[in-house]
Amino acid sequence: MASASLQFFAFILALFGAFGDITATLLPNWKVNADVGSNIITAITQMQGLWMDCTWYSTGMFSCTLKYSVLSLPVYIQAARTTMVLSCILSAFGICITTVGMKCTKLGGDTDSKSHACFAGGVCFILAGIFGLVPTSWYTREIISNFLDQTIPESSKHEPGGAVYTGFISAGFLLIAGVIFCTSCFKKQQGAWIYPPNQHHFPSTEQESNAGYNLKDYV
Repeated sequence: MASASLQFFAFILALFGAFGDITATLLPNWKVNADVGSNIITAITQMQGLWMDCTWYSTGMFSCTLKYSVLSLPVYIQAARTTMVLSCILSAFGICITTVGMKCTKLGGDTDSKSHACFAGGVCFILAGIFGLVPTSWYTREIISNFLDQTIPESSKHEPGGAVYTGFISAGFLLIAGVIFCTSCFKKQQGAWIYPPNQHHFPSTEQESNAGYNLKDYV
């Protein structure tokens, strides 16, 4: 029962991680630059994401521009696009597989099949967490390096936005969920190896008695 409850907790974490992964991929605020003029009315916030760049004015106006050209983008943005999409796909696969392999569901067949499915889903979550952690770390590194560069003007410097923090948290949720699923299956298999099922063997004394009985027949 404890293992089933732990798997259910890991599944909830995986759901939050997958939802946050998709949200971080689509959000336009991976990096944010706020320009404030002499009057508060002229304040604008420029946001840049993986798929679009947006500008929000303090007056309430909001405009976005899609990034159609892929080759014109920096390498870290192209890599972030690819890895985040892979992370979303792997997390979706992990949810489908672990739904079959969890102990609290009636899908997946026998115990061994459910255990293998649970382990495969945990591996998908771990890979999804890694694919989600790499682009967010790389993107944050680029933002910090540009912010500390003295040759770049202040108006062109940015700070990490909410999408980066969402990606970090989602990757952590997916990694924790994957480790829990893999560990629960591994503990079960390890227990089966350490404590193998009892096997009934015929005692050797019975064979010796039969051999003695046969020798007496020849005397």
